[in-house]
Amino acid sequence: MNCCGSRRRPGMKNESRGRVFGMTTVIFSHGQESGPWGTKILAMADRVRSIGCEANSIDYQGIADPTDRVDKLIAECRDIEDRLVLVGSSMGGHVATAAAARLNAVGLFVLAPAYFMKGYEDLTPSAPDIPICIVHGWNDDIVPVENSIRFAAACKAELHIVDSDHRLTANIDEINYYLERFIETLTR
Repeated sequence: MNCCGSRRRPGMKNESRGRVFGMTTVIFSHGQESGPWGTKILAMADRVRSIGCEANSIDYQGIADPTDRVDKLIAECRDIEDRLVLVGSSMGGHVATAAAARLNAVGLFVLAPAYFMKGYEDLTPSAPDIPICIVHGWNDDIVPVENSIRFAAACKAELHIVDSDHRLTANIDEINYYLERFIETLTR
């Protein structure tokens, strides 16, 4: 157990600062072609740390199967005692969604989540019964924005569609605004 009350598991980098919002840990899940501390995750982790949350990121490099990634996320996080917010991008959004209920997460924030992918529609996880915020780019040529619209409509998730592509890196300030606001609503 670390000084902030959450447990660190192998494969997770741990950083923390003073807690404005009590014991909240934000766990990031990266996409298929990225790593645990890419541009977006670094920026988002800095933002959540600045508001008093702990930030960790799971390393899924070398794990292609989404089910194996879900299992790893659950194994890495099952002993976290803090309020848990899951954040995922692309396949990481799919993974975070699939694991959220089993981890008793209090919130789910996903970027261009890989929902309803052609040929794999049946693998799209059910929406957990927790607050969900989705950010997706209008110009995404990897995961159609319509997939997020469909998912959000079915579960009444908060949805932000921005002028961006799949990577969403040009919109990091906007994403950080939505993320901070989302966490604030969860921790009131």
